[in-house]
Amino acid sequence: MYYHYNNFVSPFGVLWNILGWVIFVCAVIWILKRVSGKKPWPHGWMRSEFRDMWKMHAKGEATSTVSINSTVPDFEAEIYQAGDIKKVRLSDYIGKWVVIIFYPADFTYVCPTELEDAQKLYSEFKKDGAEVISVSTDTAFSHKAWHDTSPAIGKVEYPMMADPTGNISRQFGVYINDEGMALRGTFIIDPDGVLKTIEINNNDVGRSAKESLRKFHAAKFVREHPGGNVCPANWEPGKEHLHKDLKLVGKI
Repeated sequence: MYYHYNNFVSPFGVLWNILGWVIFVCAVIWILKRVSGKKPWPHGWMRSEFRDMWKMHAKGEATSTVSINSTVPDFEAEIYQAGDIKKVRLSDYIGKWVVIIFYPADFTYVCPTELEDAQKLYSEFKKDGAEVISVSTDTAFSHKAWHDTSPAIGKVEYPMMADPTGNISRQFGVYINDEGMALRGTFIIDPDGVLKTIEINNNDVGRSAKESLRKFHAAKFVREHPGGNVCPANWEPGKEHLHKDLKLVGKI
């Protein structure tokens, strides 16, 4: 029912009527679906990505705010490097490739093998214009203590970033709410701050720094050789690349 004031239709009355009809229609749909034995809401009532986000939240997993070929939002954090603790921003590395290596925690057993593996190839990353940054939800002080005591971590020269709030891990979709730690995730970001590769493992499965270096080299090659040049499986610098061409379809 509309409310009239000197031939004027009250907007509140209109909204009230619209709300009433919406509730009525929803109730009818719910009743019909219940009677038919199907789910109360029709398929597509919620978009699939929101359903997936809800499922991940219920499991205590993080949802990412970054995606391939999107610009990674800037953030600030403390790092431990070369005996010093200081704050940096991701934007400080604009103009360089950045390889971010998330790992669960300091003072563990698989993690030091991964970080030591990355250190062995650190000079190769740097030579080709990339900075390596390891990240865990520990504090920078914990990183220092681990660096001071672990034979493997004591070799690490690249920045060890602290994410005690878990905000950076959440941003990259690797934070485990139930544990307060990150999954093993590796993200390669180009000099413009655009995300180019993602690798996320279960925490029982260690990664290969050599494979991360290969992916970096492939992403760098494609960036520096535009115009349809692409890298096939296991491509490494010096090997033959491919060029997008319909003539190749079905011939490889």
